[in-house]
Amino acid sequence: MKKAISVLAVFMLVVMMGLTVAPTAKAALGDTLLKVGSYGPDVSDLQTKLNYVGYPVGKVDGIFGNLTRHGVVSFQAANNLAVDGIVGPLTANALNNAYAAKQRQDKVNAILATAKQYVGVRYQWGGSTPQTGFDCSGFTSYVFAQNHITLPRISRDQYTVGSPVAWTNLQPADLVFFSLAKNGIVDHVGIYLGNGQFINASSSKGVTIYSMGSFWQSVFIGGRRVL
Repeated sequence: MKKAISVLAVFMLVVMMGLTVAPTAKAALGDTLLKVGSYGPDVSDLQTKLNYVGYPVGKVDGIFGNLTRHGVVSFQAANNLAVDGIVGPLTANALNNAYAAKQRQDKVNAILATAKQYVGVRYQWGGSTPQTGFDCSGFTSYVFAQNHITLPRISRDQYTVGSPVAWTNLQPADLVFFSLAKNGIVDHVGIYLGNGQFINASSSKGVTIYSMGSFWQSVFIGGRRVL
């Protein structure tokens, strides 16, 4: 009986110790040197990112073979890295940055494509769908929501999200804010398209594209980047 109790006590102690052990953090690409013969989740991550940024390595199988090495060599040559087919910290960092940049650009392209497909939808104060019509902030919040980004409903509140962007640093998919009343209070918002243009739900024309000429510059309050 005492032996049984002792075994049970040891078992409970092991279980409790297991519950208190912190989970092992997942290694990030670059934490481990990868080369031909390496295998595992880090190699799968490497293969996924190489495929995504345009250096195809075929099936993501977690095995660093000659095809993966060829993808690594091509990426290194295109990015002024030492061309050795080995993924160390410098190559991994460059690939991680390229991967993140392409993810952002793909999201930007998707937002702009979504916005442009509603050109011509009528203006409706308080409207927030293509069926009802849009007001300015209803349009921006709807477009971003279609791309899994939640914005506040009101333009003044949208002006508080993301990071501020000056006129000279605007990039496509930035939100652009205006004070049409010229009192310094945000009362209008659109989405910057690039090349000095933005798209918005205008009370006079519905969803339309404008050039940011002298008038819009005169009422510009600021931009916000949410990507």
